[in-house]
Amino acid sequence: MTGDTRNHGRTADGRGTHGEGSSAGSGIPRRRLGGGILAVGGALALTPIPLAAAAPRGGPGAGVAQGPAGTGAGMASGAHRPTLRYGSAARAGLLRGPLDQLVRDAEAYLSDSPAHPWYAGAVLLAGRGGTVALHRPIGKAVRYAAYDEKTDTGVEFPADRQIPMATDTVFDLASISKLFTSLLAVQQIERGRLELEATVASYLPDFAGGGKQDITVRHLLTHTSGFRSWIPLYKEPTREGKLRMLWEEVPTTAPGSAYLYSDLNLISLQLILETITGRPLDALLRDEITAPLGMRRTRYNPPASWKPKIAATEDARPPWSGLDRGLVWGEVHDENAYSLGGVAGHAGVFSCAWDLAVLARTLLNGGIYGRARILSEESVDLLFTDFNTDFPGDEHGLGFELYQHWYMGAMATPRSAGHTGFTGTSLVLDPTTDTFLIVLGNSVHPVRSWRSGSAPRVATANQLARAVPVAPERGRTAWFSGMASATTATLTLPPLRPRSSRPRLECALWWDTEPGSDSLVLEVSTGQGWQPVPFTTAARGPGRHRPDPQPHPTGSVSGWSGRVWHRLEADLSAWRGESLHLRWRYTTDQRYVGRGAYVGSLRVRDGAVTVFDSERPRDAGRIGATGWVLSAD
Repeated sequence: MTGDTRNHGRTADGRGTHGEGSSAGSGIPRRRLGGGILAVGGALALTPIPLAAAAPRGGPGAGVAQGPAGTGAGMASGAHRPTLRYGSAARAGLLRGPLDQLVRDAEAYLSDSPAHPWYAGAVLLAGRGGTVALHRPIGKAVRYAAYDEKTDTGVEFPADRQIPMATDTVFDLASISKLFTSLLAVQQIERGRLELEATVASYLPDFAGGGKQDITVRHLLTHTSGFRSWIPLYKEPTREGKLRMLWEEVPTTAPGSAYLYSDLNLISLQLILETITGRPLDALLRDEITAPLGMRRTRYNPPASWKPKIAATEDARPPWSGLDRGLVWGEVHDENAYSLGGVAGHAGVFSCAWDLAVLARTLLNGGIYGRARILSEESVDLLFTDFNTDFPGDEHGLGFELYQHWYMGAMATPRSAGHTGFTGTSLVLDPTTDTFLIVLGNSVHPVRSWRSGSAPRVATANQLARAVPVAPERGRTAWFSGMASATTATLTLPPLRPRSSRPRLECALWWDTEPGSDSLVLEVSTGQGWQPVPFTTAARGPGRHRPDPQPHPTGSVSGWSGRVWHRLEADLSAWRGESLHLRWRYTTDQRYVGRGAYVGSLRVRDGAVTVFDSERPRDAGRIGATGWVLSAD
């Protein structure tokens, strides 16, 4: 089983309970891959991809506030294609305090949370640019010999047989394996051997059974095929029987009409890859990805000699497991992948944190690491481009999930890509800030029922997002809302009485919140409660260019702003002659948060007179802050 369940009840990650291109050939030419296949309404249109149009370059010196609003790429190109090395937080352009807190937050889940530990142990790795600023093992790689279902307790190995986590501990990645299958597929698209819009049945004729004749390769890569989440292939003893189950499977919805995460998509993709290349998936992985990138601890079916360095998974027995295997340690945990000989498109890859960091750096570099290129920059861009625009909340590139706060936390942006695995693993890449986070835990050790949700993933991602500094637009500090959930923070100006025909508020504004759920509102009160104040914002453009102001008639902002500073202006003429208070109110729900909000350079102009200026010490001292703090980062 490869699934991971989202806290809000929707499922993802299986997620149920259980050189120069050529136009020749059948593949999509590279110039089309990069220049402009954009998903619109679930279909593909040839148009420039705006998210990739002005990609700021990543690296330790590349701050958060880069590029115009709406750009989301930070993949390195040109000469800046770093390889990994260990270094300080400062060298990575990160703040040390949040990285230290990241470790403390992760360690909290080694204890009951609430009834049981979320994992027996984990390996944490975080970096920016070419610098790995954090690589920390916590807890145990092997702790339990068995699970006692009568007492709901783990039966521990003797202390001398327990194995602590190490930086090079190898994990069963579960559904993160899907990313490798997807990358192999995109490679074949580049080479003209696989067509994104071709039907699966054009490669696997028997696949058309059950009404699946219209499912395309793109539907497999974006989980819009209509397949249910999984079927028990392991119940069929022969490979032929398993394939028959797949051929006869009837989709639950029409292709392209709904998002439904399914292991069957990547199993089908595996069969296509093996058919068109004539090579098994494990050989493709080795030859096309891990060997070129030097990922020496990444493979299917690790040898017995690796076992002391592999994190144990579950005491797998019915009724919670489909197979009676006892303690699974050094073999794939997923029942279907196990029944397929350990090599499957949806699960089965084992790896360590450093190797996954190399993969992350390769993709953030635009497909190259050192002298090895595994994908073109144009193809990598498609991994970070949403093909599921018909299904808000289920954003998806080719194989990669995008903008998922439920495990990416405050690292989530429209271009943040990643995946999770049922065994407790996760990988998040944020091209906007050039950061990457790997959290590898053995959360089904000793049993899958001990954990739910993604709290450690969210907590660690929030801290890495917080570790990326936001330089004030002007001066040394700006007001920061914080990143607490289930809170309301207010920033209130002293009383004012505008008298001119055009009084206005001006300030610098930066925001990134969970879309729709968390918001920042500008409000006014004349003593009879608070009401919103409409305003406009304009992001900084290249050079002196500034895009046209964007209206906010509800007086609020929410979601993604490009992580750049905006200039705000609000017309206060409706309250001319009245004594009024202005305030910013930042409100979050109890689930997820974004990077927060910053306000700086607050001024109220009453005609030609500046009646309030936050850069004047006397005025600054009259601001009332509840939950907001002055921040220099």
